[in-house]
Order: sequence, then structure tokens, then C-alpha cells
Amino acid sequence: MTTATKPIKKIKLSTRNPLGASPQAIELPDGMRERISRKAFKLWEERGYRDGHDLEDWLDAEAIVMEEIHEARE
Repeated sequence: MTTATKPIKKIKLSTRNPLGASPQAIELPDGMRERISRKAFKLWEERGYRDGHDLEDWLDAEAIVMEEIHEARE
């Protein structure tokens, strides 16, 4: 059974300053979260579906997606 969900247009992520300052809100462009999510899944898949590296996969996926966007703008 599937449920329909509304598409997310923008999300806010909280980031913590290592020095303990209050979190900042970050807005991602439309579709960015989904693009990062797909890339993180692909990295997990390439790792052989081994658990325990989800944050690493997500951060690597963010870096890859940002690099792809940067290269496309050149």
C-alpha cells in the first residue's frame, strides 16, 4: 500500500557550529534533496549495501552533487 505525499519544494537543514553557536537554516533548491538522496543511495549500493556509513555517504553525495552543479556552470 502506498500513500501519496506532497512534493517538497524547499527544506531547511540545521547545522551546528562546532563552537556551540546556534544552528543555521539552509535552504536547498528544488530537487536538490532528492538528487543528493539518489547519489547517496548509489554510493551505498557501490559499497555493497554495508550499513554504518550513511552520514559519510550523504556528505560524499552532497559534495559530488555540488561539484556536478559547479562544473555545469562553467
